[in-house]
Amino acid sequence: MNKTYVKSAGAILAGMVAGALLSVGTDFIMEKTGVFPSPGQASLSWWMLLLALFYRGIYTMLSGYVTALLAPDNPVRHAIILGIIGFAITLLGSIANWEKSAAWYPVALILITLPCTWAGGMLAINAKSESKAIRATES
Repeated sequence: MNKTYVKSAGAILAGMVAGALLSVGTDFIMEKTGVFPSPGQASLSWWMLLLALFYRGIYTMLSGYVTALLAPDNPVRHAIILGIIGFAITLLGSIANWEKSAAWYPVALILITLPCTWAGGMLAINAKSESKAIRATES
């Protein structure tokens, strides 16, 4: 197997793991601190869902950023591939859990996934460009 494919898969996997760990970790902290109810206790109110949507959007963008930084080439393409995978996973999860929250929440999660990973990839390109420019002026 070509090393580039392994690096590409590793970059995408790293982005997936980063996003999942951050989301699950934040959910856990929100539940333990009493901001969110424990699973099965009560459903989340609209502001809790909005808060979760906000931080999940940021984490999805960060996952695209991580993927793009680690990609061996075409960083935005890797972030978009991550977004497509995330879209599919979010769609399946939303279908499976449709009755567990307000209908707008899973729809919003589905709609933000691809744009957020793309934005993270674009941010990574900008960060790489700025880093190269700084190194060029220091030389």
